[in-house]
Amino acid sequence: MKNSKIYVIVAVEHNTGIGKNGKIPWNLKKDMQHFKKITTTTQDPTKQNAVVMGNITWESLPDNFRPLAGRKNLILARELDYKPDREGIPVRHSIEDGLKLLKEDESVETIFMIGGASIYKQSVELPELEGIYITIIEKSYDCDTFFPQVPGRFNKETLLGEDGEDGIKIKFYLKCFSSFI
Repeated sequence: MKNSKIYVIVAVEHNTGIGKNGKIPWNLKKDMQHFKKITTTTQDPTKQNAVVMGNITWESLPDNFRPLAGRKNLILARELDYKPDREGIPVRHSIEDGLKLLKEDESVETIFMIGGASIYKQSVELPELEGIYITIIEKSYDCDTFFPQVPGRFNKETLLGEDGEDGIKIKFYLKCFSSFI
């Protein structure tokens, strides 16, 4: 089993909200550009990154973006008979099984946990989690779904950049262990 690094990537609004009615309540091009850049960039050009998402997150993606291009997509579903609307997209029923499959794939460089709420809740507790890419959307939305509290072990915060769109400030961070290099 190879040693792929695992990260969470998330965008949260001012009150740590991540969604409303099963959708992201903002549509910010700069946020999506950052997400795509982080989740597609590899050190080794012969490899790809993987994105792991729950079936609700999968279904919330616009049809023309399923699967997310340039990345291996994996869906986690509680329902044992869940079938995605695309051929060739693997489905697993636990984070452990999904990670095992991806870690055995020599073509996968980095694994990104991309949501939704229950996937995030389980992911932040993974002992092998390297860090959390977190985008702060500095505006409040009427969210009904929230990102869990970031565990204290991710005590080093690096500001990766700042941007803005439609009068909304956006900040990009990486939270990791203080010993992370």
